[in-house]
Amino acid sequence: MKLQIKNGRVIDPANGIDAQMDIHVADGRIAALGTAPDGFAADRIIDAGGLVVAPGLVDLSARLREPGYEYKATLESEMQAAMQGGVTSLVCPPDTDPVLDEPGLVEMLKYRARGLNQAHVYPLGALTMGLKGEALTEMAELTEAGCIGFAQAEEPIVNTTVLLRALQYAKTFNFTVWLRPQDPHIGRGGIAHSGPMASRLGLSGVPVMSETIALHTIFELVRMTGARVHLCRMSSAAGLELVRAAKKEGLPVTCDVGAHHVHLTDVDIGFFDSNARLTPPLRAMRDRDAIRQGLLDGTVDAICSDHTPVDDDEKLLPFGEASPGATGLELLLPLALKWADECLGKAENQLSRAIAKITADAAKVAGLPFGGLAAGSIADICVFDPAARWKVDARALASQGKHTPFLGYEMQGQVRATIVSGGVAYER
Repeated sequence: MKLQIKNGRVIDPANGIDAQMDIHVADGRIAALGTAPDGFAADRIIDAGGLVVAPGLVDLSARLREPGYEYKATLESEMQAAMQGGVTSLVCPPDTDPVLDEPGLVEMLKYRARGLNQAHVYPLGALTMGLKGEALTEMAELTEAGCIGFAQAEEPIVNTTVLLRALQYAKTFNFTVWLRPQDPHIGRGGIAHSGPMASRLGLSGVPVMSETIALHTIFELVRMTGARVHLCRMSSAAGLELVRAAKKEGLPVTCDVGAHHVHLTDVDIGFFDSNARLTPPLRAMRDRDAIRQGLLDGTVDAICSDHTPVDDDEKLLPFGEASPGATGLELLLPLALKWADECLGKAENQLSRAIAKITADAAKVAGLPFGGLAAGSIADICVFDPAARWKVDARALASQGKHTPFLGYEMQGQVRATIVSGGVAYER
């Protein structure tokens, strides 16, 4: 199908484009920007007047809940949520049931995702068998099956020697290891940020040093091995200072933050709102402000949705008993725009900076060939209205997980169309 998107404001941070122009799509790729190629006749025209035309969003952490947790969400529901959120490529952690530690499981997930013909799915393979932190997986075989990196999800490796060997192996084959920095003992089982709020509410705490101690260990191992490590969902000011120093030193590390942590703090727990029960926990205002600054100065490479759908049976419980997690695929774009609006104000490149953190910068972290709109590239495109305001309503969310701390909030920025590999996968 040949597609023309006309009259839109094209913003492509990867190629330094911010201008009103048409985009012409043919055979699943971008044929040209601006003037149509010779002989080009569109089968379909999308009028993007007053809208922004950007690369499809790249999400670095989205749990699709398959296989094993279909009662929480299905691949069909979460892929539809991705389409409504403009997310065309997503990375999914390995903590499914069974764990993604065998090539057959990865191939099955990829096959199911391809059958839906929607977002591109890129699994992370388990770093250790069963995520138990003991025996390493067959990383080479998992890579051949479609894994783009290896992770432990929320399961820390207690034996540091195992992590050392994993990084040595990963370095040998140039694999990326994705780790969420958390000490295996300090704060394990805690449910809120250690601070005055947790004390007043009588909630067990997760101190910041749980993150920083883990970071010190990771950075020492990276110095020793030279392995490339991506740090998932950083949450503290102290942790980001360590990352900043590590990058200045030249260590091959990148990091992301969850969209919720860009805006919320532990105060937003309110009176035990289980929708605000997240992992890592929402931290203090100084930590939230440091995250925002880290996004501005490049310490934080990307924003992810940290999409973790949870069903009513596990969420509508007392705060301490509720399962952590929140839906986020449909909120990634407006939350990124909200960050740019609040932190950059009327800056000329405000929209471009926001879009970069959820497209080109995220794609670079994951090593994916997406995040741009150059001629010849795969036509993954998000068309959105930056001025549209809408209220977050659980009933309107496509995700099977209806729980988010942003329920009732008014958002600005709404997806109008999502194009995947040149086909219109969603249109509002």
